[in-house]
Amino acid sequence: MTSDGARAMTRNAIGQSVTQLEAPRMLTGQARFTADMDLARQVHAHFLRSPHAHANILGLDKSPARKMPGVLFVASGADSAADGLGDVPSLALNRRRDGSPMYVPPRPALDEHRVRHVGQPVAMVIAETIDQAKDAAEAISVDYAPLPAHISTAAANRAQTPALWEDCPDNESCFVDLGEPAQVDAALAKAASVLSETFTVNRVAACPLEPRAVLADYDAGLDHYTIQACNQRSFTWRELLSKHVFQIPENRMTVICGEVGGSFGMKSGIHPEVPLLAWASRRVGRPVKWVCERSEAFFSDDQARDMVFEAELGLDAEGRFLGARLSANNNMGAFVGMRGFVTPPGIAQSVPGVYATPAVHGQCAAVLSNTVPVSNYRGPGRAAANYVLERIINMAAGDLGLDAAEIRRRNFIQPEAMPYALSVGGIYDCGEFERVMNKCLELGDYPGAAKRKEDAARRDRLLGVGLSMSIDPTSPPSPETAELRFDPGGGATILVGSTTSGQSHETLYVQILSGMLGLEVENIRVIEGDTDRLSWGAGTGAARTATIGGSAVFKAAEKVIEKGRRIAAYLLEAAIGDIEFRDASYSVSGTDRAVSFAAVAEAAFAPAKLPPGEEPGLFETATWSPEVYNFPNACHLCELEIDPETGRVAITRYAAVHDVGVEVNPLLVRGQVHGGIAQGAGQALMENIHYDGQSGQLLSGSLMDYALPRADDFTDFDVASHPVPTETNPLGVKGAGECGTIGALAAVMNALNDALAPLGVRNLAMPATPERVWRAIRDASPTDRQQISVP
Repeated sequence: MTSDGARAMTRNAIGQSVTQLEAPRMLTGQARFTADMDLARQVHAHFLRSPHAHANILGLDKSPARKMPGVLFVASGADSAADGLGDVPSLALNRRRDGSPMYVPPRPALDEHRVRHVGQPVAMVIAETIDQAKDAAEAISVDYAPLPAHISTAAANRAQTPALWEDCPDNESCFVDLGEPAQVDAALAKAASVLSETFTVNRVAACPLEPRAVLADYDAGLDHYTIQACNQRSFTWRELLSKHVFQIPENRMTVICGEVGGSFGMKSGIHPEVPLLAWASRRVGRPVKWVCERSEAFFSDDQARDMVFEAELGLDAEGRFLGARLSANNNMGAFVGMRGFVTPPGIAQSVPGVYATPAVHGQCAAVLSNTVPVSNYRGPGRAAANYVLERIINMAAGDLGLDAAEIRRRNFIQPEAMPYALSVGGIYDCGEFERVMNKCLELGDYPGAAKRKEDAARRDRLLGVGLSMSIDPTSPPSPETAELRFDPGGGATILVGSTTSGQSHETLYVQILSGMLGLEVENIRVIEGDTDRLSWGAGTGAARTATIGGSAVFKAAEKVIEKGRRIAAYLLEAAIGDIEFRDASYSVSGTDRAVSFAAVAEAAFAPAKLPPGEEPGLFETATWSPEVYNFPNACHLCELEIDPETGRVAITRYAAVHDVGVEVNPLLVRGQVHGGIAQGAGQALMENIHYDGQSGQLLSGSLMDYALPRADDFTDFDVASHPVPTETNPLGVKGAGECGTIGALAAVMNALNDALAPLGVRNLAMPATPERVWRAIRDASPTDRQQISVP
């Protein structure tokens, strides 16, 4: 507020580091998430879940639960099947080895015959209170006949492994094969040196701050479903649920997202609870609410990663890459999640990295096991494959006696080679990889690392330095819609198909619009992820919001400017071609005659002020899609110390330089990178979903057993940028959401293995927990330990 009580007004522009507009309501508890939503007469759902990883259901007795206080409905798979409820949908776009369509197991929301992972729902209770629903669920008896379970990612598609599904005997859902296998074979045959290594990428949980939640309301009078749920793709959910689960027209269903407290890809897909609550609301005639509890999330949320790689890299005597191959198994779990098809191609497409390797080959099998389904997670496929590529490059550097930066320098794709076509598909349109690396090396004082290693040794610490490069195709060709509405008072509302889960979309969109039209930030409202308010959209994922959603807002604003130009010409009694628009004002070229955009917007609602034939009002819609991906890239440099007495790892220095093209808001970009680094380092050092190898029981089923990184696990991050604008979209932006995680995973593990290299440790796998590090040190040869004074 100003001194006289008037409200201060703000204008923003593209390129400013503007603090989040969402921050006040988030920090003061005024934001409304799905769990905050309540409806009159609502009741509550609770799910009985399988304690077995694999078992036949011989019988299920619901009768005691039905008689308990407050219980309105108890449902099993037989009930949902009798009502014709369709299977939980999945998008399947890949193929199997023989060219047949991707195998997608049937996934009833409640299965009456067999369970295939711990936590699979077998019954649902609807009651007046959540405690009544929980009590009733305990009264349900299920007769299980346990079956052998298999969880191994590496062995899932081997001949001796039993089939999880009878019509998929090899346990392979799909197989992706890209590149030039014969050329890679020839390159490896003539290489001066060939490295072959196995890498394991562990399974992790997304663990967003906000657990999943659903509030469903069926209106019998209108025969219409309304589903409020934290998700990333409201319009996709509506389409799949209406067509494949309920077999109804899309206009009989509304999906509303609202605020989302973190997702990272996990909330992109439809989980069984979503259609079950909508169906339950129809059955009981009341709104039904479910909020996932934290321990429940570990075996009901889609999980992530879980891959085993075989990597090969052939080099000439000077350390130049001749051929590279990545072959992986990616564990999909017992079912294929809604967007689980994304990760295997992401692995196969990642082999080139930022390097001009003459021959590359990537292949990935998506395999099935008795584990919780796996779906997208920040940098799906790319983070894992980049980790493997950057690790084996570091190993090659060590074998050849080359500096880690120098071996990369000798192999970079050069800017003058752009556009650079890839044999695995895609074209790098721009990028200056060596300049990005040089800037990062300077930022992280890479030349001073040798002295810091000596200093650490005097303190009985092992210091390691890890470098990684990364590139990630983001914003795949897919449309997004934005509608820009003005009201007679001059206020603007932006409606977009995206959903926000902490990326500050509101700030981003307002910044674009304020900069283009000169509007005050306080007069702009943003609405996302509501299928009843916008005609159509695609949602959030693959770092597409700034690129595609931002471009749609940009295009809608251009349409508003053009309509305003016609109105301004009429008001100024000038030809349309003579009207210029600049600094929130229309003017007649070469004169001082002008009219403000605000005055034009007001005139748009006054028919008497409009040129003949012009429709009153100021509302424009734009749908925009890129023709190709864009390719953000980054360099990360991590420095860490290991206490050999305890195996504890401390990150002591971290630098990152990214190229995400034009940065609409550099402050938001840095925030994305910071969060990404924390997630990558978390997986590298501590996060791990662990199943018992025999029973398939989930052993890391709560935050008592699953470690998440905290602020005191990190040092300050030195983050900078080297923007190379792309021409693949009108704003020149590249996706910023994934590069932090992709770069950190490899940088941290390269640093860790560098610290342990003097002990002869070559390939310590993730997660590098203190116990694993301590054991690696103790397993080292006495001679190596003595040389570096490790007790």
